[in-house]
Amino acid sequence: MAQSREKRKLKQHIIEEWTGKVFTSLCIVLLVVTIFSLVYFVATKGFSSFIKNGISLGEIFGGTKWKPEGEPPLFGALPFIIGSFSTSILAAIIAAPLSICAALFMVEIMPKIGRKYLQPAIELLAGIPSVVYGFVGLSVIVPFYRDIFPGQGLGIAAGASVLSIMILPTMTSIATDALAALPPGLKEGSYALGATRWQTLARTVIPTTLPALMTGVVLGMARAFGEALAVQMVIGNAPHIPKSLFESASTLTSAITLSMGNTVMGSVQNNVLWTLALILMLMTFVFVFIVRFLERRANR
Repeated sequence: MAQSREKRKLKQHIIEEWTGKVFTSLCIVLLVVTIFSLVYFVATKGFSSFIKNGISLGEIFGGTKWKPEGEPPLFGALPFIIGSFSTSILAAIIAAPLSICAALFMVEIMPKIGRKYLQPAIELLAGIPSVVYGFVGLSVIVPFYRDIFPGQGLGIAAGASVLSIMILPTMTSIATDALAALPPGLKEGSYALGATRWQTLARTVIPTTLPALMTGVVLGMARAFGEALAVQMVIGNAPHIPKSLFESASTLTSAITLSMGNTVMGSVQNNVLWTLALILMLMTFVFVFIVRFLERRANR
């Protein structure tokens, strides 16, 4: 009887183990197939403008005029590319110091108050829909810039201001985890040598965690680079290269969302919009590779 029970338990364990392995393997295969299918679909659509329609790389990446319905049609995407990079970089410049200071406050300066009040408030920002950010930016930030600076208030500055708030939770969370994972002996050694708290933070803590902090900055830029609705509401959506931060501009995501529904599948304009989507996807891959590189540096 005892041997038969042990055999049943052993058989049951083997069945459970193989069931788990098969289910996990199927999920992994489904995930890999989905990713490769998505990449293949966007790539084939994106390259159609070059292969089928004969549009050159120079016209898309170097052209400054976007007139898809003109004679002849012009598909210069350089204003959208500059707009996307400008808003993302400026948003990261604004949000990076705020997120690092917030993380230092929550981990090093006043951890009890920071963890209890500041961290939930920052995490709450991550759950707010993009349209709410865009509407707040359109109602508050745009009139503020309009009253202070020349122009209508719409532009890269307004878009970057909205994006900086949106990416703040991501950057703060990663910075907090990086600072919390720092070995306590490193700070104790600095204090033992006579360094003050601010000297320890500036010369020991931040330089040691800099690769991890930069990982948060890059992920925040990736989040900002792909944002569509909030930026679309405050940037002005003008297809030209702006001469100032307070002049209307446009981004890759804005161009796609505003025009994709008004084009016919397989048309030249539709294929060019898929090319813009391919550029967005490739930039996402670039951000991922940068993050992996920074993680390797942090683990050394």
